[in-house]
Amino acid sequence: MSKDENLAVLVLAAGKGKRMKSDIAKVLHEVAGRPMLSYVLDRASELGAARVIVVVGHKKETVISMLPSGVSHAVQEPQLGTGHAVMCAEGLFRDAQGDILILYGDVPLITTRTIRSLWENHRESENSGTILTAILAEPAGYGRIVRNESGGVDAIVEHKDAGPQELAIKEINTGICCFKVADLLSVLTEIKDDNAQGEYYITDAVGLMRSRGMRVGAVVASNPAETEGINTEEQRAAAELVMINRLGGN
Repeated sequence: MSKDENLAVLVLAAGKGKRMKSDIAKVLHEVAGRPMLSYVLDRASELGAARVIVVVGHKKETVISMLPSGVSHAVQEPQLGTGHAVMCAEGLFRDAQGDILILYGDVPLITTRTIRSLWENHRESENSGTILTAILAEPAGYGRIVRNESGGVDAIVEHKDAGPQELAIKEINTGICCFKVADLLSVLTEIKDDNAQGEYYITDAVGLMRSRGMRVGAVVASNPAETEGINTEEQRAAAELVMINRLGGN
């Protein structure tokens, strides 16, 4: 497959995954016989990204050892949030053309179709940023999407920082997003850690872009289950059943 020079993919894979109750790097836990991270790297390859970068941290040597040829890595130590992870990788994508797509190493069920739909909408809309969202009946724990009158995204408010009005919103941030590289770099250093978690959120780039008059949009995932991260052994086992069915193993 030919490479698309207008797309870079950044995969965040530095987390320890404490709730997995294992010393294995979170993204190396297996789903249907393969590390979770390998499925996400497959998606990046299928999209034809010219540049693929993985942000590593916990058990970094083990994670780095399984990366395919041509995939580069950046180290995030300590892990201070998604925005900090992107900052750690900045030197590897700041000269990239076009767009950067941010994926997560612990979201193995995401499909190429869903990611491509996000990227195509991002390009066609000429947005500075585009967020993949989902509608959940029970959105507790997730960042909420605050839209403006024109349907664009004004901000993403993390659950712990949300007030009653924001907590009533059912549309949530999946974490997966796409940015014009130049526009992301223009606000990246302005992301602060003044929130309940004391972390740097890449989602804060949305509010910063909006404050500069940039357009940020959102695409709603048709299947929210694709976007779920794996945080526990129970979630891993459930994802494995989905993956086995998808691969025709039943």
